[in-house]
Amino acid sequence: MQYSTAFSDALLALACATCAWLIARARRRHGEGDQPALFCALLGFLLPAAAASVGVIRYGFDPSWQAAHLWLSQASAFLGLPLLGAAALALGRGWAWSRPNWGRIVLGLCAFFELFRQFGHLEDYRLALHLATLALILYAGALQWPRRPPAITAAAVVGLLLLAGLAVGSEGVIGPLRRVDLFHLLLAAAYPLLAWLLLSLPGSARNPVR
Repeated sequence: MQYSTAFSDALLALACATCAWLIARARRRHGEGDQPALFCALLGFLLPAAAASVGVIRYGFDPSWQAAHLWLSQASAFLGLPLLGAAALALGRGWAWSRPNWGRIVLGLCAFFELFRQFGHLEDYRLALHLATLALILYAGALQWPRRPPAITAAAVVGLLLLAGLAVGSEGVIGPLRRVDLFHLLLAAAYPLLAWLLLSLPGSARNPVR
């Protein structure tokens, strides 16, 4: 058993579940135009919450849950995080995309995942997708200038996610710490900041629903 990783996964699961709860509560206060974006943001937090929860079981109790954990981790990376970036863009620009358009985004992400998996370029696609997502988050925060908190929060989220994905990773150790544990802790800090950013964005109140 890998109890330190089970503990760090538990912290990540708690952070993401809290974010999902905050988004679910906030949906009641938003107009119809923002509902699809907030629903996709909710899904974007629920996927890593589910992956981390299964990680607790895998590392703390039963290693046979490895396949389920890997599947949910992929869903979080290739679907959950990009949906959060798309939600940040829509809410930051005040765009009210229809439910069918959000459905096309979800289907497109699934189709591209399978396409790049079949051609053996999944890691290259993951990197490109994550960098594009981070750019959307940074852009959504920068749009709120001269309001400084959203811009600073977006920069902090991007910095934490870059540090986790590019500098830390999930394999090996750094001194006495497993890299995967530090990876989880950085994500557990980044996701609540991202939730706060999404809830601070103006949404479609800026523009009419279309």
